[in-house]
Amino acid sequence: MDYFELFNIPLSLFVDASSIKKRFYELSRKYHPDFFSNTSEEEQSEALEMSAMLNKALKVFSNPEETIKYVLQLKGLLEEEEKYQLPPDFLMDVMELNEQLMDAKMEGDEAKKTALKEQIANLQTEIYEPVKSIVEHYQEGITSEKELLQVKKYYFQKKYLARMLTTIGG
Repeated sequence: MDYFELFNIPLSLFVDASSIKKRFYELSRKYHPDFFSNTSEEEQSEALEMSAMLNKALKVFSNPEETIKYVLQLKGLLEEEEKYQLPPDFLMDVMELNEQLMDAKMEGDEAKKTALKEQIANLQTEIYEPVKSIVEHYQEGITSEKELLQVKKYYFQKKYLARMLTTIGG
């Protein structure tokens, strides 16, 4: 059973956080291990397993990039520790930003760091545009593998930019 089946929702690259939390609380009450204390060991073990799965699912659904990663893995398009080759033009853009970041850090220039954060945020918006419709309107059986591979490219680019923001402190 995958997380979408567990929550009884359609497979999607974008999950509404408020509806997920509501469903999480409903399922948590249903599978909470305390309610199974007077049942067989097998039922207690199953309740514990379901409760753990619920917590993992909530963590995935609460983070848009983790949801994308999870769906790509379900579709067999992403491996756990995959080394993805980012496009050369993207790498050139971020190499320039990395150089500026190193300079700003060495100089202790907070204004430059703030400007770099803004540039990275703009780049994140820019790389999301081509996949926005795919992510927000994914439909099982209709969205193509080619479109999902575009989302995969976005996922790795976004992950790279997020690491850069972490080094800036943002």
